[in-house]
Amino acid sequence: MEHATWTVRILLFGICFAILYKIFSAKIGRKLFLRRLPGLEAVDEAVGRATELGSPILFSLGLGSFDAPTLASLSVLSRVVKLAASYGIKTIVPIFRPEIYPVVEEYVRDAYELGGRPDLFDATNIRFYSDNQSTWGSAVAGTMIRENTGAHFFFGMYGFESLIIAETGRNLGAIQIAASDSYFQIPFFLVTCDYTLIGEELYAASAYLSDEPIIKGSVVGQDIGKIVVFILLVIGIIFATISSGWFVKLLSL
Repeated sequence: MEHATWTVRILLFGICFAILYKIFSAKIGRKLFLRRLPGLEAVDEAVGRATELGSPILFSLGLGSFDAPTLASLSVLSRVVKLAASYGIKTIVPIFRPEIYPVVEEYVRDAYELGGRPDLFDATNIRFYSDNQSTWGSAVAGTMIRENTGAHFFFGMYGFESLIIAETGRNLGAIQIAASDSYFQIPFFLVTCDYTLIGEELYAASAYLSDEPIIKGSVVGQDIGKIVVFILLVIGIIFATISSGWFVKLLSL
């Protein structure tokens, strides 16, 4: 157990070093490679489509409150609202949890200011419908139909209502981008949305859209750690298959 503990400590130290090194590299201006995420590259396309149609955008944060999926989605919300503001179109944000309303309002207000159109900010476009899933899902779908929204963003944590709102948007012909770590709901987004970010891609979205070196360096450093762990797993499986235990003994030193 003691040998295994030291092996894990060394591995964790290497990952932490990789993260710190990449953060330092980003701070001194080196360009870091981030894996291409088509869903995030399509953000400009989705906002542009809504602008051409003269339709508003709907950005849903899902069912979460102050949790990791919702906090990760807020940075994407800021980017979308800022871009929409620069084009002069409004963004509707349906809220499920009332406690996050003031936070979302501040994010949206700041995004309009950064987009150069603080005059377009309208608090009534941040809408709390209900904290009941069925009611909330129906209200969001109804908003899509009444407002004739041209682009939909579904970021965060979702339940069974994901199919209700995503299918409604698909029938309207709107371009749709989804991102969630709710694995049971991802299949519904895959068949109804134009682009879907799966699992931890939601958390990488903030780094992808941000120029903040700490965020980008952290994501790239973690990816290096995952690659190292994956390589060790593959090597271990290979040597276990051929009944050779020297690699396991090596890791136990």
